[in-house]
Amino acid sequence: MFHPRAPIGSASIIAAMISMALLTTGCGRERLTASKIADFIDSNRPSDEQAPQDAPPNQGNNETSVNVEAPKLPLSTGGIPTLPAILYEYANVQLPSHFRGPGPGGSVIQTDNTPANNPMTNTDATLGRVLFYDTRLSANNTVSCASCHQQSHGFGDPRPLSEGFQGALTGRHSMGLTNAQFYDRGRFFWDERAGSLEEQVLMPIQDPVEMGMSVPDLREKLSTTPFYASLFDDAFGSAEVTDESVSRALAQFVRSLVSFESKFARAFTNGDRPNVSAALTPQEDRGRRIFDRNCANCHETNAQVGDRPRNNGLDATITDSGAGRGQFKTPSPRNVAVRATYMHDGRFATLREVVQFYNNEIQANPELDNRLENDGLPRRLNLNGAEIDALIAFLNTLTDGAFLTDVRFSDPFE
Repeated sequence: MFHPRAPIGSASIIAAMISMALLTTGCGRERLTASKIADFIDSNRPSDEQAPQDAPPNQGNNETSVNVEAPKLPLSTGGIPTLPAILYEYANVQLPSHFRGPGPGGSVIQTDNTPANNPMTNTDATLGRVLFYDTRLSANNTVSCASCHQQSHGFGDPRPLSEGFQGALTGRHSMGLTNAQFYDRGRFFWDERAGSLEEQVLMPIQDPVEMGMSVPDLREKLSTTPFYASLFDDAFGSAEVTDESVSRALAQFVRSLVSFESKFARAFTNGDRPNVSAALTPQEDRGRRIFDRNCANCHETNAQVGDRPRNNGLDATITDSGAGRGQFKTPSPRNVAVRATYMHDGRFATLREVVQFYNNEIQANPELDNRLENDGLPRRLNLNGAEIDALIAFLNTLTDGAFLTDVRFSDPFE
């Protein structure tokens, strides 16, 4: 694992980079290791430097990790990541009982889409975290995966359409990645064109609008970035950068983005059956009951997992075929209050607009999902003002503040 032991001055940064280049190039090539990097930094550290400080304990890890500062290069070169001396815990996070036990529509863990050939490990997810935030994955070193999937927004994008590496806009709104692990169909993008998360994570990198990189260029770029050698070696037993290793590491990090703490979750402190009166206000509980009656058919389990693509009647005619017949993947509303804007085209700026749409604006699209129509006419909620306020109040209880600030999921280049 690569973890610089302490900050070094600008002169030492240059010397360290020269040393790395000498270790990784030339006829007498010597393998670059974390210990060689650390020893070099130790030998070049000024005597008056301060010792690194301990990082705060992180969610899902009972050990205190030492979070040590690293020198930063300009953003255009991607910089050097700061990683803890003790790896953050990704692989053995204990899910709460309301995720493991029965719930409306089934158990959350039964929707897990992790493939048998890519189980979660701490080393793989750590590499995936670095890749996720590294702007080197774009052709001109300006955007990363996190540019369009921001932690403070539930790993979504507040902009209706995301901006690519050359300033062009994407064709659809960026989906939030909260609880991507839990969707048993295992398909990704609004139109579900990616058959797995392992397939999906490489597609934006190669997209001509989003990141503009070819896979061969990506392999070469990462292979010539010194700190990646030890990260790939720790994760996969080889410093070689391959399409599969990049895919597996990124997919593992995205699957690690599990959100299970929120005001709503506190209702489950005594097991998988909620004591809502102890956790929610009367207004929030009223909203929960409205949600259960009207929304839980498509947003199932105690994590409100989407079931499959559906046509929800955004327009009277199909303007985007999506997954076919105007259907789009149904996202979970976990952290939905911080994920504005909404829908596949980002047309709604607020949750109130979303609720008002389902209340009285669903269109009689010829392919409208049967759960949203009665006798060929749109089935609308027809809520009054107080009921709309209650439903919005409940949706706000699905916000997980711990998840939105968890250091395990944060930018290692900051």
